[in-house]
Amino acid sequence: MKVAVTATGSEMTSDVDMRFGRAKWFIIHDDQTRKTEAVSNVQNLDSPQGAGIQAARQIVDAGAEVLITGNIGPNAFRVLQAAAVTIYKVEKERTPTVTDAIEAWRKGDLEQVGGATKEGHWI
Repeated sequence: MKVAVTATGSEMTSDVDMRFGRAKWFIIHDDQTRKTEAVSNVQNLDSPQGAGIQAARQIVDAGAEVLITGNIGPNAFRVLQAAAVTIYKVEKERTPTVTDAIEAWRKGDLEQVGGATKEGHWI
């Protein structure tokens, strides 16, 4: 199963980025093979609109079945929901790094979200 985590850097030791659409990186981790790929989200960092939708498409195209992030807007949530991607919310204090977030997900310690956690267009 592929798990995507929003990140501030391209490593498993990077901090979790609490933003989704404007996260700097997506770390795609295959939980079965333990292989990891870093996907840059630079094209959406300064996007005036549509960053969440474009980021959601990247996650779907990467084959992720799970997304771990801090917050997600309504448009991105709808795209991911339509693609059957399960979304989990992290808290920065409890899961500061990508590795921490994945471990918390494995243990069942993350909250699955059933809708947007923020309105769109927040930075």
